[in-house]
Amino acid sequence: MSKNTNNNPQSLAKIRLDKWLWAARFYRTRTLAKQVIESGRVHYGGSRVKTSKEISVGDELTIRQGSATAMTEKTVVVEALSAQRGNATAAEVLYSETKESETRRAYYAEQRKLANLARPDNKPNKKERRDLQRFKSNQD
Repeated sequence: MSKNTNNNPQSLAKIRLDKWLWAARFYRTRTLAKQVIESGRVHYGGSRVKTSKEISVGDELTIRQGSATAMTEKTVVVEALSAQRGNATAAEVLYSETKESETRRAYYAEQRKLANLARPDNKPNKKERRDLQRFKSNQD
């Protein structure tokens, strides 16, 4: 059996998960994609997967990205396969995000924005700091 060397997105039947995540520009390197998969941030069918899992068109993946404080979770459907990393417009055709995932991410982004409203937009200047110190010392 000969190996398929054609990287045309329509010609591939299956591809390794780490390679597809890299080609779809979810992660900068394949090594990083591998580490993320092994840490359990990528799920296929609701369960953890291995790096070597082969995916095909129509599969649904749940991908968690970002830091612990601003983590976003996307549920995407694989639309096309590619073993080559292209620009962002080429990567957009490889997947589509589900409507539920888009609304969930928008909701959490709004919640994060509302949580930041308690913080002032700027630091107090020297006079305002002195006033705050006077106020605090008078409260004691």
